[in-house]
Amino acid sequence: MKKFAVFGHPIAHSQSPFIHQEFAGQFGIELSYERILSPLDSFRDSVSAFFAEGGLGANVTLPFKEQAHALADELSERAQLCGAVNTLYLTEDKRLAGDNTDGEGLVIDLQRLMFIRPGDSILLIGAGGAARGALLSLLQAGCAVTVTNRTFSKAQSLAERFAGHGKVSVMPVSETGTTGFSLIINATSSGVDGAVPQIPLSLLNPSVACYDMFYRTGLTPFLQLAADNGVTRYADGLGMLAGQAAFAFRLWHGVLPDIAPVLTKLKQKMTS
Repeated sequence: MKKFAVFGHPIAHSQSPFIHQEFAGQFGIELSYERILSPLDSFRDSVSAFFAEGGLGANVTLPFKEQAHALADELSERAQLCGAVNTLYLTEDKRLAGDNTDGEGLVIDLQRLMFIRPGDSILLIGAGGAARGALLSLLQAGCAVTVTNRTFSKAQSLAERFAGHGKVSVMPVSETGTTGFSLIINATSSGVDGAVPQIPLSLLNPSVACYDMFYRTGLTPFLQLAADNGVTRYADGLGMLAGQAAFAFRLWHGVLPDIAPVLTKLKQKMTS
């Protein structure tokens, strides 16, 4: 049986095993897919042991995406640019390859929700790994992206990194309230601690859509803030999770699964 896994710390909450088994069922593929709680100081050893024992592919989640980037023998162009890897697999000559499907997963979900069109103006809050994984795909979708971050120098560095790939700019958080955006994306991990990104409330109104790259049962703090201030179109990152998994599945199996029925089941599973 083909052997796959997801590495993270923590990892017990991960829905990836459910998603990949559902995808496999669409094609009659038999596989095992396990959650692996890697110690924070031995991610490299955990991954090496998994592949040495017959593993064919792995997903990587927080906090190991940068370490996975360093571990890979070869990287896709987007993984090189992002500086982070969420998908690992063995090539035919047994080299460890790394890719990043987060941005693809985000964009396909935003398109499903009809939150983006080419030419749209997007505010991306955050300049860490999640923002790096998202930015290239947003630019390739034809959107103009403004990056803002509490530490402005990090926003500047991120924008400079992707400057040759589309229309990207930076703006201090305090100045964002005077600009009209069609979509605001939270790429910070603020919701993990129950906090919200500090943004001017004037950004939030019925004409803007809001998206949180993280997910939980119920509204994330950012989406609750949006809903409380007049935003009517909002979504969390559950669809992105299913989307990035679908593109990782294609890297491993050569076929792209149907995301919609799996996302429906996933929502039911999380609310039951």
